[in-house]
Amino acid sequence: MRRFLLILLLLCFAQPCFAIKIGLQTDVSKTYIGASTRAEIIDCNTNKLIYTLEKMQGYEFKPYKNVIAIKVDGEFKRINSDKIVIKPENDGYISAKHKWYRGHFKIINSGSGLTVMNDVPLELYIQGVVPSEMPSSWEHDAHKAQAIAARSYAIANMGKRAKHGYDLKDTPEDQAYGGATAETPQTNDAVVETEGVVLIHEGKIIPAYYSASAGGHTKDASQVWTKDLAFIKAVPSFDDGIKKNGHGVGMSQYGANNLAKKGYNAYQILKYFYANTKFAKINSEYYK
Repeated sequence: MRRFLLILLLLCFAQPCFAIKIGLQTDVSKTYIGASTRAEIIDCNTNKLIYTLEKMQGYEFKPYKNVIAIKVDGEFKRINSDKIVIKPENDGYISAKHKWYRGHFKIINSGSGLTVMNDVPLELYIQGVVPSEMPSSWEHDAHKAQAIAARSYAIANMGKRAKHGYDLKDTPEDQAYGGATAETPQTNDAVVETEGVVLIHEGKIIPAYYSASAGGHTKDASQVWTKDLAFIKAVPSFDDGIKKNGHGVGMSQYGANNLAKKGYNAYQILKYFYANTKFAKINSEYYK
């Protein structure tokens, strides 16, 4: 079997992508937040401490006119800010939507409700994506291929949801993201082993599209969207017998797992599904 070399390049960006902002809730009438440790609420406008959340307690937040209110001891108290950050102590976790998340939370009163986002380092985001997009029981090289594809997609789509104040949604509409709750040792290993590795075409990181299964054959981008993409070519998807699930462009996740079972490594899997691409490693200062 032919081996593909990993080309390590240092890619720099005009704006450091230390963290990615993931939208968890958009324009909701209320939200419930907690933390595994004590957590500070900081006013984004003044950078001043507003309030400290006690550990392992749930707090209700809601919009109040043009600012935010928090329920404490059974009563809502007005926070004189329309933008706040919640920072847990000692690398603690924050909870929302019945899940735990790493990093920080940002809450904004958009005027239409509260928008809650998770501000998290890129690699920790990918740790929450891989097991949400692919069963943790699958082959290790399939997980590694998924990690590289997800990382490439995320960087290429930074700012996609900027009108809402964040980069990507936490749903399959962008990439499924289950936070720290979704993580497993197996999938975390795959992320660590591919740290910073991305797919590039003509020096640019590609949005590495993928779907669950292509029903036997992937599609050219023009068959689904308005134009062809040079890094997407229709190929047999190695997922015969599995019902098509998704747009069928780029990597078939079932196909990636089947190729891994046949002995393909992660880089061979990705080179199979993405044409005219190379591998690069982004400068670590931009994703740590």
